[in-house]
Amino acid sequence: MRDRESAKKRAKELVAKMTLEEKAEQLKYDAPAIPRLGVPAYNWWNEGLHGVARAGVATVFPQAIGTAAAFDTELMEKIGDVIAVEGRAKYNAYSAEEDRDIYKGLTFWSPNVNIFRDPRWGRGHETYGEDPYLTGELGKAFVDGLQGDGEVLKAAGCAKHFAVHSGPEALRHKFDARASKKDMRETYLPAFEKLVKEANVEAVMGAYNRTNGEPCCGSKTLMQDILRDEWGFEGHYVSDCWAVRDFHTNHMVTDTAEESAAMALKAGCDVNCGNTYLHMMSAYEQGLVTEEDITIAAERLFTTRFLLGLFDETEYDKIGYDKLECKEHVALANRAAAESVVLLKNDGILPLKKESLKTVGVVGPNANSRAALIGNYHGTSSKYITVLEGIQEVLGDDVRVYYSEGCHLFKDRVENLGFRQDRVSEAVAVAKNSDLVILCVGLDETLEGEEGDTGNSYASGDKTDLLLPEVQRELIEAVVKTGKPVILVNMTGSAMDLRYAEEHCNAVVQAWYPGARGGKVVADILFGAISPSGKLPVTFYEDTEELPAFEDYSMKNRTYRYFTGKVLYPFGYGLTYGKAELKKVKVNGAVAADGGEVKFTGDALQVEAEVANTGSVDIEEVVQVYIKAESQDATPNARLCGFARVALKAGETKTVSVPVDKDALIVINEEGEKVSGGSSYAVSVGFGQPDERTAELTGAKAVSFKAVRA
Repeated sequence: MRDRESAKKRAKELVAKMTLEEKAEQLKYDAPAIPRLGVPAYNWWNEGLHGVARAGVATVFPQAIGTAAAFDTELMEKIGDVIAVEGRAKYNAYSAEEDRDIYKGLTFWSPNVNIFRDPRWGRGHETYGEDPYLTGELGKAFVDGLQGDGEVLKAAGCAKHFAVHSGPEALRHKFDARASKKDMRETYLPAFEKLVKEANVEAVMGAYNRTNGEPCCGSKTLMQDILRDEWGFEGHYVSDCWAVRDFHTNHMVTDTAEESAAMALKAGCDVNCGNTYLHMMSAYEQGLVTEEDITIAAERLFTTRFLLGLFDETEYDKIGYDKLECKEHVALANRAAAESVVLLKNDGILPLKKESLKTVGVVGPNANSRAALIGNYHGTSSKYITVLEGIQEVLGDDVRVYYSEGCHLFKDRVENLGFRQDRVSEAVAVAKNSDLVILCVGLDETLEGEEGDTGNSYASGDKTDLLLPEVQRELIEAVVKTGKPVILVNMTGSAMDLRYAEEHCNAVVQAWYPGARGGKVVADILFGAISPSGKLPVTFYEDTEELPAFEDYSMKNRTYRYFTGKVLYPFGYGLTYGKAELKKVKVNGAVAADGGEVKFTGDALQVEAEVANTGSVDIEEVVQVYIKAESQDATPNARLCGFARVALKAGETKTVSVPVDKDALIVINEEGEKVSGGSSYAVSVGFGQPDERTAELTGAKAVSFKAVRA
């Protein structure tokens, strides 16, 4: 068990030997060495969103939104552990060469547990989706794996971006996100609270924006009152990069860099990603900060370094370079990709039977794209397998595979000197000469992502609507018009308007950004070696017409918990190649029949589900529990409060225990307070939400009943 008190004591003793200038310099993200004290340089900035990023070769997992679709906490913890192991392998190798550069430390600025409240947000694919409970559970598992349970931290996790941060990217440096007390405590804060209180996450990163008037990296309300005083956070706080500079250049809450540095430090921001803390000594000389303010921050940072064992011999020092992208880690990435893919529509065409095919057409700008595999904040793989390459590998020489890019990802021609849509006729020819077409469309990190990191300058990484680029929509229509069967594979990190595909294509597959070698996994799913089992962690709306303005942070009519309109594909939805049935549901030991009532005592629910695979293929399913209290403070729609993934061989039956949120019987009132949900609750157990659209798409209804407090 880690001894924080010992680490704090050692940090205090070491910092006491430093001059004021030396202490101030340690608050920069690129902290310099102090040779006389045996302190090496350390760069706090590292990324590990879905694999060790930006520091050379590492295992590249599916993007975070994809692993969220797996609804699998065990998987998420293992991914976190792999990132820590590979991070240690790199740190050991690089530090042996005295390489202390950026992206080579052990403080990973992951996970991103912001809520994907609006499908237009470009960075949403870095998150675990739109649901606070799912986000908290997956984020906790990731941090548990990343930080480990050894005597020292295997690596340090960081919950970001605190708080109420989900676009617009173009306005983030000056934007004020206004959220009610209820929305704060019901939606925007729970995942952070879980990571602090249950996962003991070592770091928290502030957001660029203001929240209810205060800049997030200088907010006494967020950083002191809630994070440290209420939740008991003991780790260190880091600013988002150059966010403190925004205080005086964009938010206009201070006038000078010195005032901004002082505001952030006094609120509790210990390390500055950016350059504003270069003015810290000037702020001290102006009387804006005290030596004690600087000392406290330095002590917190060295506490983390001692907890990581950076000044000692540790059990992790012998993790070798051979762990990078090793066989076991690649296998886990493939498993993650397999669990992430969501089958949205299937008229029976899938799985494809190789022996019944002579020719297959593979078409689309993402069919042979490496960029579409990796999302953003990614590492480098020694091998990439695109969807085209995966299909070619599966089919070998037995089936002829024709390929056409079809169109550019977003430009109106592939060749600069060509006519508009210069590849569409080739795509049509491929379709006409094929038994069926696998059409790979979507986006990549150049179209959806972080402001400044994308080529989508108009919206700074955000989407203006849910439509695929016009050239891709035209391509889809041209291929469909050939009359050949079409399987659409959508590779995006967010919900898109797929109404045309739902109406005209034989199957629709959401593949997200499936990781460096994810194309082979997608092919294995298409050809039946793997049954799809992912579930949507976000709602796929028909369009944005019924959504509030992007800048509006009220949860009204947002996400599955609050949306009142018709959706295309619901949160929690996803098909398999088999047929799972709920044979029996028990709540606190009592059998719950559909339409019936069960009585319970105490403050918690325990759910057991007997699940049978009555189909002819092996599958994995996700049992989901939803609840809606009778209280006027309950969300308009039932909310997820438990889930469990289960693997079932053909004909097999298992009884699954579904962990239920300890706060399932609690609601949040308008003052942001947790209160009892009352004595009666509508509970549903199934493989998706208890809504009409899920029942329509799956042909099956959840087992729904009333749980009444005895």
